[in-house]
Amino acid sequence: MEHTNAIALTKGFYSKTIISMKIAYISTYLPKECGIATFTSDLLHAVALHNQDLTQHVIAVADRDYAYPGEVVFTIDQQHQLSYIAAADYINNNGYDCVILEHEYGIFGGNSGMYILSLINALHIPLLVNLHTILEKPNVDEKAILIEIVKRASIVVVMSNYAITLLKSVYRINTAKVRLIHHGVPEFHLTQEEAKEKKGFSGKKILLTFGFIGRNKGIETVIESLAAVVKNEPDLIYLIVGKTHPNVLAHSGEEYREYLKSMVDAYHLEDHVQFVNSFVSQSDLVTYLSACDVYVTPYVNEAQITSGTLSYAIGAGAAVVSTPYWHAKELLADGRGVLVEFKNPALMATTLAALFSNQEYRMTLRDNARVFGKEMTWRNIGLRYSRLLDKVVPSLDGFKENVTFSKDEMPKFSWKHIDRLTNQVGILQHATYSLPNYKEGYCLDDNARALLVTLLAQPDFADKRHDRRISTYLSYIYYHQREDGLFHNFMSFQHNFLDEVGSEDSFGRTVWALGVLLRETKLTSYYQLGHELFFRSVPHFKQLRSNRAIAYTILGIAEYLRHQSNDEVMVELMRELIGKLIKEYEASSDDSWQWFEPVLAYDNAILPYALLTAYPFLNDEAVKQLGLLTLTFLEGITVQNGGLSLVGNQEWAKQGKHISKFGQQPLDVTAMVFMYREAFRLTNKKVYFARMIASFRWFLGENDLKLGLYDEETKGCCDGLESYGINRNQGAESTLCFYLAYIVVYRAFIDSAQDSK
Repeated sequence: MEHTNAIALTKGFYSKTIISMKIAYISTYLPKECGIATFTSDLLHAVALHNQDLTQHVIAVADRDYAYPGEVVFTIDQQHQLSYIAAADYINNNGYDCVILEHEYGIFGGNSGMYILSLINALHIPLLVNLHTILEKPNVDEKAILIEIVKRASIVVVMSNYAITLLKSVYRINTAKVRLIHHGVPEFHLTQEEAKEKKGFSGKKILLTFGFIGRNKGIETVIESLAAVVKNEPDLIYLIVGKTHPNVLAHSGEEYREYLKSMVDAYHLEDHVQFVNSFVSQSDLVTYLSACDVYVTPYVNEAQITSGTLSYAIGAGAAVVSTPYWHAKELLADGRGVLVEFKNPALMATTLAALFSNQEYRMTLRDNARVFGKEMTWRNIGLRYSRLLDKVVPSLDGFKENVTFSKDEMPKFSWKHIDRLTNQVGILQHATYSLPNYKEGYCLDDNARALLVTLLAQPDFADKRHDRRISTYLSYIYYHQREDGLFHNFMSFQHNFLDEVGSEDSFGRTVWALGVLLRETKLTSYYQLGHELFFRSVPHFKQLRSNRAIAYTILGIAEYLRHQSNDEVMVELMRELIGKLIKEYEASSDDSWQWFEPVLAYDNAILPYALLTAYPFLNDEAVKQLGLLTLTFLEGITVQNGGLSLVGNQEWAKQGKHISKFGQQPLDVTAMVFMYREAFRLTNKKVYFARMIASFRWFLGENDLKLGLYDEETKGCCDGLESYGINRNQGAESTLCFYLAYIVVYRAFIDSAQDSK
């Protein structure tokens, strides 16, 4: 039947007519020797049993070249993030109805496999996720990635009840969309004697372990226990079936296997232990499992949420002995197996001896396992997935054009991290993770920002320490101003200046903060000092050459004029500075490059923002129109797939050149928030209000990595998006920029609510 996939976006919802279904799996895939690859192949074929009109393809994540079968239609280069984005484009453009993601941290690129987020968040269709690993003690990235995956998914499948418990308790996830479907297993048709004969073990008692070999498997516990067991079971053979895990092989070679062999020799078990060092086919695996009398999984720790090997053993109706890891405690409940404490060879020996000597006991375990295992056959599992797909595909209600976001959804404003970085001198510029980095000292830039945040926060978020913050940051600025009105920028922790004259940018940012001080402060002493500092710097305004320094200074003048609107000298000085920006625009722009410079560098949106801010004071329509024109040009490059995708600082954006996605900084986001707020104020167009909100949400995870930079625990903001993931240091610039954007958005919500009354 011809595939039909008609999708119409109407009022923010998809409406869809489906005649046949087309599914894309994102996973590793055979011939890669990997448990996830095998699972995906089995699942694909199991689902196909229940839908004759189904088309299924694989988007394979590869660490090297493989001779893939025909169902693999696209290959993702594991360690290249752009390959994940290309895969999303392929899926979106080729008529797929749903994606099934097999998630395991280690199979994707980036820190903790975070590159997968850029793929799934670019998809335009439903997402069904199988979670193969759920950690009880995840690191920051692992936790954030899993939360984001669940948020994006239409349905999440886990393979044990304990997985649901962890999602609730550790990840604080609402599990309404979570479904429990056990790991699938093949069907077993051989009798035990037929299987033993086929493998040459007739008359033997078989103890079996299979799967990738590594130290976490605890096989040494079983080998040590066998010395006592074989005394009464001379016909016992322990089969260790499986290759060394590829990751182990890469780092340690066959060290663990050789260690196990040395144990076999030391305990004189050469006649009782056999290694099958290969990645066996499923037919061979079925035969080994059918042949075994007892299956053993002696893992060394409990943190195993899903075990495909254990599932296969239950499906085969084996008598199972296992250490009490999470999945084993669940699958072996109700008499389906025996649990033995971790790393206890003596207890393992006692348990194995009891099972091999008591056939009735052994057969009871086998019968209990076999009954449960019938429900786990791939045919039955495939039916459950098919039913899920039937429900998920036609009922997609996500991807609204206008994502609603309210003031109540913003994190609670907190001074915690700002105060952590601030001492009696000022705010320290850098942090190591969330701790102040004294080695890097202070800078004027950040103390000016800190003063700006404190002043702008005063109407809504002042507390008992507010006055102390203002005095600290203002005193710092005073200390840094030279007699000629210029400023030092950098100062060591020992209070030694590290430059003669600071950058023009730090000068401009300080003027901006002082302008806000003159408008906001109610204390005469603060106003007098601020006035002195501001006007001591004025003679240098006309000498500024940096576009951004000019823009910051224009903003400072605008703040001053809101307080002293009749100062015509200052209005003309603003006009002269605006003229400089216009000349820069005329020198650098053409029909396809409508910008002030030949590159898009840092803090770009501050330039259109300065023009829009100056317009009411200059009453020059051309200034407003240039601000809106350059705003449109900037967002044409930095707004992609409905979200903010900034120019990274690894390489500035040039006309016709590839734009770096990494090194994205909070500084740029905050400027976008300011710019859109002013554009909305001037035009009253709601689209600018919405884009202001969308820009702020970059901090909360609406970015290229789909990870939040705001840290709810520390109340700080991480320093940026890098090629390896999030830069987890929470320095002053990033945190202050987050709160500047926060204050603008919060106040915009308040003003909007008042305007609507």
